[in-house]
Amino acid sequence: MGGTTHSLDKPKEFVLIPRLVSELDKVRGVPADYATFSGVGEPTLASNLGQAIEIVKSNLGLPVAVLTNSSLMPREDVRQGLAKADVVVAKLDAPTEELFHAINRPFTGYSLDEIIQGIRKFREQFGKKLALQIMFISTNKGYALDIARIAESLAPDEVQLNTPLRPCAVPPLILEQMSSIKRAFSRHSNVLTV
Repeated sequence: MGGTTHSLDKPKEFVLIPRLVSELDKVRGVPADYATFSGVGEPTLASNLGQAIEIVKSNLGLPVAVLTNSSLMPREDVRQGLAKADVVVAKLDAPTEELFHAINRPFTGYSLDEIIQGIRKFREQFGKKLALQIMFISTNKGYALDIARIAESLAPDEVQLNTPLRPCAVPPLILEQMSSIKRAFSRHSNVLTV
């Protein structure tokens, strides 16, 4: 939630595999439930993401989770790389193209419909855990039912309803608003909220 200082729209190699292996050697044995690809930047922009996931699994013996903003889900190569993960958390914050542009300010040329179709294709091919993460702010809070319908059509294993809790340019919703939003997702069996 906020501006991006460096925008990319095509995958490239950011971290070479030998460097990844070297860094993994430093954390081997650290107790963890998952090794997670997230943080600063979009993980699916790494052209070697699939290979990196395999290296992490083999070196750490941990399941791998990837948190993605979903912007590159229309790409088959991206979906193939993501499929190596054990858990994928895909973001979806809007039910319409206009709202998608207002909230997410996408840099890639993919439409919201293309992204939704990419998530749908991924779900069809991915037999492991897919979670859908939805960030609610004042701009999209009135569209919870519309987003819930899209979420239902994507058949995620889990739906995560969030509002910004870390300092950012957008204020969080209050508890009563989040409770109301959660009711819109009552048809989903596994809904988590902040």
